[in-house]
Amino acid sequence: MSRILKRFAQAGLLSLGLAAATTVSAQSAICYNCPTEWADWGTQLKAIKDKTGVAIPPDNKNSGQSLAQMVAEKANPVADITYLGISFAVQAQKEGVLATYKPAHWEDIPADLKDPDGHWFTTHSGTMGFMVNVDALEGKPVPRSWKDLLKPEYKGLIGYLDPSSAFVGYVGAVAANAALGGTLDNFQPGIDYFKALQANDPIVPKQTSYARLLSGEIGILLDYDFNAYRAKYKDNANVAFVIPAEGTVAVPYVMSLVANAPHADNARKALDFVMSDEGQAIWARAFLRPVRASAMPADVQAKFLPAADYARVKAIDYGRMAEVQRDFSERYMKQVR
Repeated sequence: MSRILKRFAQAGLLSLGLAAATTVSAQSAICYNCPTEWADWGTQLKAIKDKTGVAIPPDNKNSGQSLAQMVAEKANPVADITYLGISFAVQAQKEGVLATYKPAHWEDIPADLKDPDGHWFTTHSGTMGFMVNVDALEGKPVPRSWKDLLKPEYKGLIGYLDPSSAFVGYVGAVAANAALGGTLDNFQPGIDYFKALQANDPIVPKQTSYARLLSGEIGILLDYDFNAYRAKYKDNANVAFVIPAEGTVAVPYVMSLVANAPHADNARKALDFVMSDEGQAIWARAFLRPVRASAMPADVQAKFLPAADYARVKAIDYGRMAEVQRDFSERYMKQVR
């Protein structure tokens, strides 16, 4: 087990798996990293149960915690399926904790968005930006750039998930680094940026912070477009989404069958459903870009920012992003935290 995975385990994350194990007898399958507040997993889990009969409890781990848990449980798996940021899926495959499965509509998934053998496959993608609770700013202007977040007027208002643990936090770091002139082989601009950001006393949780943004505890959250659109159009919150002027990145989220899953048949049914027309439409209605583009309804597409804003999204090498994540995490731990 790598040093980073050991750190997760030593932080007490093994207890999360024990809690899941105590409820497995009452469930049809276990998913790691399926939190109801993130990406509208609540609706997806309900639909899976209604349409397939497979009951899956919500799970609030992030990608890093899920990976550490699966590695710790490798000899006696608890989880059946997992949902991960793509770089964590690549690591999980290397650790040997993912089985191969090609779900329904496998042929519709672009080749660069799936492992050719089926260890992981993309379900949807999101674009990183600023999710802003306009009311929490109390009249301050909505920030429009990465450099804006360094202004003293935003002190105590900024939040981002821990880049050394949560995948969305790592994506935020990759986005800022690329926007400020860095590369996946040179993270110094990103490291320097987050060091400078400490002067504004950022809030850095490890789990999803959607509710904390809506409550106003966090005024500006580094997060995906789909959560901001959900807040604006479903929760009727005064929330804006900003694609920063210097640019950003978009990344896929993937799902996998866990190696030696105790309820593999049920897990396959759930994975087939999330790739079905109905499952993909649920992602779309949650403002996620479904990997099957044909499932994106026109009325939902119209609620996204204009194409000119999305033109600032930069291309990225996802495989390389996975390879350098460990090095970035260790540098972040040493130089920023």
